[in-house]
Amino acid sequence: MKHCRVGNLMVDEVVSVTPSAPFKDVAKLLAEHDISGLPVLDDDDRVLGVVSESDLLVRQASAGQPEPEPNGPRHAGQDTPGTARWDALTATQLMSAPAVTVRAQDTVAEAARTMIRRGVERLPVVDEEDRLVGIVTRRDLLKVFLRPDREIRQRVIEDVLLDTMRLAPDAVAVHVLDGVVTLEGQLEKSTDIHVVRRLTERIDGVVSVADHLTARVDDSRTTPSDRTADHIAW
Repeated sequence: MKHCRVGNLMVDEVVSVTPSAPFKDVAKLLAEHDISGLPVLDDDDRVLGVVSESDLLVRQASAGQPEPEPNGPRHAGQDTPGTARWDALTATQLMSAPAVTVRAQDTVAEAARTMIRRGVERLPVVDEEDRLVGIVTRRDLLKVFLRPDREIRQRVIEDVLLDTMRLAPDAVAVHVLDGVVTLEGQLEKSTDIHVVRRLTERIDGVVSVADHLTARVDDSRTTPSDRTADHIAW
């Protein structure tokens, strides 16, 4: 099954900084380009970390506060791993590291899961040598839901019904409205209904699936299905 890849959605002209970039230069770039974060690169364009607005706010929030003792207790935002130090003055001190990255060939679903799991809003895209080639944001990933209904319908018919399930073209009627897919028809086995639904849900741009499918044979109790959506070779 074909999935949209990160490389199709990423921005390849990326605003970045060097490790020695001063605090004010980083803040200026974020404001000028209206972005919430940028990668920090070494001399070979490898991503060392990412500086976000939150990292800068840690420094700003600490302004005027007593300087912590060298051996005193550490608190959130004060020289903790992956968090900007209260006294950070350069990009390398401000950045969260190591950077969470993805590859251009990763699927949009994989990138979205990484963002949610790691709690980040943007992901630097790197090549096989971990050099920066682009960046993708949550807003970029949401573009898959702008896919036209007719294109979603075509993918359901070709990728799910014909190529994977090997069904006759008229076996299932497919209707798509605003990303919501409605399936109507009769399949051979009841376990196939679950497979068709799960595969349809995985089509890029699908918001939800409403199936009105029936089956000629109920094999849900007597015969464990080896043909599940999770075991079909993509």
